[in-house]
Amino acid sequence: MTVQVTKLKSGLTVATHDMNHLESAALGVWVGAGSRREETSEHGISHLLEHMAFKGTHKRSATDIAEEIEAVGGELNAATSVETTSYYARILKPDAELAVDILSDILCNSAFDADELKREQHVIVQEIGASLDTPEDRVFDFFVEGAYPDQPIGRTILGTEETVRRTRSHDLSTYLDRHYHGPNMVLAAAGAIDHDALVKLAEDRFSSLPSAELTDGIAAHYRGGDMRETRDLMEAQILLGFEGMPYKSDDFHAVQILASLLGGGMSSRLFQEVREKRGLCYSVYAFHWSFADTGLFGIHAATGGDDIEDLMPVMLGELERASLDITEAELGRARAQMRASLLMSLESPAARAGQVARQMLLFGRPIPVEEIVARIDDVSVARVRDLAQRIFTGSPPTVAAIGPIEKLIGRDEIATRLGSPIVAA
Repeated sequence: MTVQVTKLKSGLTVATHDMNHLESAALGVWVGAGSRREETSEHGISHLLEHMAFKGTHKRSATDIAEEIEAVGGELNAATSVETTSYYARILKPDAELAVDILSDILCNSAFDADELKREQHVIVQEIGASLDTPEDRVFDFFVEGAYPDQPIGRTILGTEETVRRTRSHDLSTYLDRHYHGPNMVLAAAGAIDHDALVKLAEDRFSSLPSAELTDGIAAHYRGGDMRETRDLMEAQILLGFEGMPYKSDDFHAVQILASLLGGGMSSRLFQEVREKRGLCYSVYAFHWSFADTGLFGIHAATGGDDIEDLMPVMLGELERASLDITEAELGRARAQMRASLLMSLESPAARAGQVARQMLLFGRPIPVEEIVARIDDVSVARVRDLAQRIFTGSPPTVAAIGPIEKLIGRDEIATRLGSPIVAA
């Protein structure tokens, strides 16, 4: 399970996990720049840049990029999140050099052709429209906006039609030059990969990367809010949330366990009480998202409008109970789920490469699996109960809802019931 790490002169980190029993590998570049690094006028540019990376360089057309990787049976993809953007490939063992050559070309040599940009802007505007028309997507955008109003972290990753359409090629180049620096990037690989060979390739192909360190972005400030949109739908989408824990919090694993035992599976409290015993919704689950300097704990439910009035008191009751009577048996199940999820992910080169890359960006080191398991096992019932009390009473709630929500109680009433503040400190 050893991860090898080398830092190049450009500041680029190369990290590999050799899974030598495999015939394939996953490798990619993770950049510590996502939507929360955008200026207001740049809203959506991280995602647009990700799309444009595959639309041609100064030596490859978009068709060339697709044909070259597919000629060896490989796959290329990319993803944008709040804090990172990733560009990655799945290839067979002999084809690592080709994958690195293509990835370095699209990241260091993109053409940003004006005609290609116009076409891709149109594609993304359609993607934005599809998201707006999908209540299950839209409610999560509401949720984050309500939790972090008027902040980069609270804006949608896709941007708006206006901000996407007004972006020009030079804007993409400026954004790339500002954030795509060696110290802010990790080339990570897992599977059938040779570390020393990958380092040599990276030294050659990524030599043009700027080596300057980056300044910190704008700090996040959780506020809490109430975002609602009444629509004539059969089902209401409801989210209730609170400020959670950042990645580096000592309570990171405890909060994941809390989310798991509250709503992480069919045996969880919310699933049993809300769906199985009362039939008040089709779907209910809890989740926790960590970021560099904040976190967001949430509960999602999808239910008919007539059941909302009965649903919310049951959900709030389970939040109150969490600080009082979590049992060793429940904790054991949640621990087992986390351990199993972690260990199963090690069997996927793509998942493993992503894990290593994010650890290097966040912590500056690969975290041994044994260390993570030990931290999971160290979480006690008392700690989870205390954490539940702090989360559900320590910050104003965030409510986001779309659909037939006339019977959904107000945010202030929810805060009063839980004993949480109405306004952020």
